[in-house]
Amino acid sequence: MNILHITSSVRGADSESTRVTNQIVDKLLAANPGAKVVRRDFGANPHPLLDGPAVGALFTPAEQRTAEQAARVALDDAMIAEVQAADVVVIGAPMYNFAIPAQLKGWFDAIYRAGTTFRYGEAGPEGLLKGKKVYVAAARGGFYDEANDPLVPQLRQLLGFIGMTDQTYIYSSGMGMGPEAVAKAQASANDAVEKALA
Repeated sequence: MNILHITSSVRGADSESTRVTNQIVDKLLAANPGAKVVRRDFGANPHPLLDGPAVGALFTPAEQRTAEQAARVALDDAMIAEVQAADVVVIGAPMYNFAIPAQLKGWFDAIYRAGTTFRYGEAGPEGLLKGKKVYVAAARGGFYDEANDPLVPQLRQLLGFIGMTDQTYIYSSGMGMGPEAVAKAQASANDAVEKALA
């Protein structure tokens, strides 16, 4: 088993989403002792954001790229290779101002590539990263029901479009509502991890 462990919180050791993803990965390793884990902490080490020079590099034929352009594309190539090789993807996704962190969006921008991770055919778009299990640790300061949750629908679409449709979400809700709410959220998330990986 190849596990890709992605965290995106800027809170370091205080991150709830990272805490939960660590639990998930530990459970996966306990059940699969020979598994390999690739870890990406985008909160501490963000991937370069998609900008004009990056787009220019991506749309320049490989044989015509400058050394600088080739190096920039290679950074995204590495992200794509990691997710292609993964059997399981574990993502820490805190909610920042009603959205995923820019650091996590930067990863999606890196791995979205027409003809490589998705393609357009006669039947419409098709995701090419199929057959992977995804666990998402979603931490948020408040409480959101299905009708007004801005984060999970975005992640479902971003992951599903490239073929990763087998998604399980572990919630830590109410993290901004005081110590009692935090303790309750953490206990609930712990129980959800146990059930999801039983």
